[in-house]
Amino acid sequence: MWPMLSDRSYMRNDYPRERTSVLTWLLCAIAGGFIMQMVLRSEWFGSGMILEREFGLTSHGLRQGWVWTLFTHAFLHDPQNPLHGIAVMLMLYFLGGELLPLLGPRRFLGLFFGAIVTGGLTWTAAHWHTADMHLGSMAAVDALLVVFACFYPNRQMDFLLFFVFPVRLRPRHVVLGLLCFDLIGLCAYELLGAARPFDRIAFSPSAHLGGMLAGWVYFRFMHDARWRALVRFKPRDGADLPDPDDVAADSVAMPARDIRAEVDRILDKINSHGFASLTPQEKRVLDEAKHSLSRR
Repeated sequence: MWPMLSDRSYMRNDYPRERTSVLTWLLCAIAGGFIMQMVLRSEWFGSGMILEREFGLTSHGLRQGWVWTLFTHAFLHDPQNPLHGIAVMLMLYFLGGELLPLLGPRRFLGLFFGAIVTGGLTWTAAHWHTADMHLGSMAAVDALLVVFACFYPNRQMDFLLFFVFPVRLRPRHVVLGLLCFDLIGLCAYELLGAARPFDRIAFSPSAHLGGMLAGWVYFRFMHDARWRALVRFKPRDGADLPDPDDVAADSVAMPARDIRAEVDRILDKINSHGFASLTPQEKRVLDEAKHSLSRR
């Protein structure tokens, strides 16, 4: 008897549902924190800066043991400068959309919060004897920008400066420019105490430098040595995994869950720009994925 059409595997509705990405959750948390700040500051509540006092990062708070502020300050922004929060969310959206398929959700979250904590600690070191407050997740954006520049140092980025003047930049040049700008800001404004040209909360070069440091450390020491080991897949039959000492030095290193996301990204790139647009590393990723599937 011929099987029913609904019995065939490709007609069954048993595919896993797509989950909300960690990037979406982070953006929603930042937007939600900003909305709560605005609501509590309104005349309906009149609570003032209650969220900032409890969850903003200050050296006094850390001396009192408020360790949670190293994390929570990232989800609050200056309500008097909403453009800063909007700009941070836009940059997080675009950089996160590029890097999340490469890093995977766990490493992406680890990089985000690692940069937040590192930026908070460097800011605290520069403001240990002041009563200033630090808010915002710009340190995480700087870390993502550094990692993006490490992956794609020469990718051309075209945009309109002030929506009028066309500008073309490369990620590595952007990172070097920001690094110099933040070093000057750290020395002139935070260490020497000169009057700042921008808002004190939004302009925090020490936190930005801490985020950039976290991004560089992640790429240099934590991202599997720049793709130089074999993609490791666990065989279904319980066979032993290959010995790492027998692996070629130019093969690709990614966990199995992340390699699936990377293959999806590469296939989208082939669909949009053709196979000739792939880099040698992307071609090796496809080859390793193909070999792993053929062994199953």
